[in-house]
Amino acid sequence: MKTFAHVLSGTLLALTLASCATVTPAPTPKFIIDDATYHATGQNERIQFIVLHYTAENDADSLDILTNGNVSAHYLIPKNDGDKIYQLVFDDKRAWHAGNGSFAGRSVINDTAIGIEIVNEGIAKEFRGEKGYHPAAHFVEFDDLQIQKVAFLVKHLAEKYRIKPTQIIAHSDLAPQRKIDPGAKFPWQRLYQDYQIGAWYDAADKAAFMDAALFSQTSIPEIKALLRNYGYAINDTPEWDKASQNVVYAFQLHFRPQQPTGQMDLETFAILKALDKKYNNER
Repeated sequence: MKTFAHVLSGTLLALTLASCATVTPAPTPKFIIDDATYHATGQNERIQFIVLHYTAENDADSLDILTNGNVSAHYLIPKNDGDKIYQLVFDDKRAWHAGNGSFAGRSVINDTAIGIEIVNEGIAKEFRGEKGYHPAAHFVEFDDLQIQKVAFLVKHLAEKYRIKPTQIIAHSDLAPQRKIDPGAKFPWQRLYQDYQIGAWYDAADKAAFMDAALFSQTSIPEIKALLRNYGYAINDTPEWDKASQNVVYAFQLHFRPQQPTGQMDLETFAILKALDKKYNNER
């Protein structure tokens, strides 16, 4: 005579065996993906920025940090490895190089940027403990071969992804509150003049804007609006507070590297006006 326990046990066994039975999946229908007939006009390149950095380390330590740590870059330009340029992250992958910051209205730069790290000490060791804005003399020169590699790589990437001149930027441009790389010794003007890379002002326009009266008549919020229009994230208060001075210093590192002070002076103003005149229709 079967007990309730026997019946229940048999039922559970049947259910278990049924659950182990092989289920044949339904065939997946096949369709055609047509990627040739229609194309949307509402699109642009996913990669929109090239960001230049220095590592503040030597070759070996730079490679170790960028391949084993929680920071990475798409490319590394070594100092002592001949004609090599190392690609550490493929272009279509997201590298972790930009961090917190913004430029040209974008606050998540890693998603749309290619990061290039250059092996360079940055601030010379004897000056690293000093506070305040480092003058140009505190920064370490880049090797000429490294700059040639930078020019080759950036020109290739800018043409491939149709990156605007104003969006080939320094790490300090997007993060002026915490970064100063690639620093005052990085030759932005040479890249522009010798290789047609990046943005630079026209000397004639700068000379025309070296107008003390115009400078004195332009309010602080108006000057900040020019910086913001170029791409820098800056507040709109009517004073040059520390955060605003950091932005001015970053701007000077890029466009007036011989004398980066953090102070908005006539020459910095004239350069900013010249850049706005040249590029305000391209952003």
